[in-house]
Amino acid sequence: MHFLKLSLNSKLSPMKKNLMLLACAGLCGTFIFNSCKKDDDDPAPETPSEFVADNSTFSGWASWTLHETKKGADPALGEKAHGGKDTTFTRKIYIKDNAKLSGGTYPQGSLVFKHSASGNDSVHVYTGMAKRGGNFATATAGWEYFLLAADGSISKDADGNEQRGANLLACQGCHAAAKDKDYVFTAK
Repeated sequence: MHFLKLSLNSKLSPMKKNLMLLACAGLCGTFIFNSCKKDDDDPAPETPSEFVADNSTFSGWASWTLHETKKGADPALGEKAHGGKDTTFTRKIYIKDNAKLSGGTYPQGSLVFKHSASGNDSVHVYTGMAKRGGNFATATAGWEYFLLAADGSISKDADGNEQRGANLLACQGCHAAAKDKDYVFTAK
């Protein structure tokens, strides 16, 4: 401002002084306007091409929507999967945010959690599915399968590798029988 005061006190005609003041006010106004306006040139955030679950994705599963409870032997599960042959097993299937089939498929990012327990509570098995989408497991609509711990974290094998994948323990082969329900047996 001191510079402006000196310049205006010099021998300028009143008209030139007014033009200088107007030009300064215009520059200040333009600067303020441009610094406050929303930048419309920013592109909208892109939808990720693929959802990738991490070690916290399945945490809090017990607060998800309890989609279905199945008790007893289930021939659809075969002899080993989820205690399928055991008449004492209870299987609870949870779906995060109550995701539903839409147009025959679940949306990318859908999560399914299954807690299977023996009747005497000596065996607990926690498994999950995540709809990755993108180019992941296109033959089975982008689903990834998980072995999980009770807290929802991804289990690791003896070598420290996460127990996850498109065909973990032949999950993909069994779930192919539910192809018409986007590979989810309990889909409604």
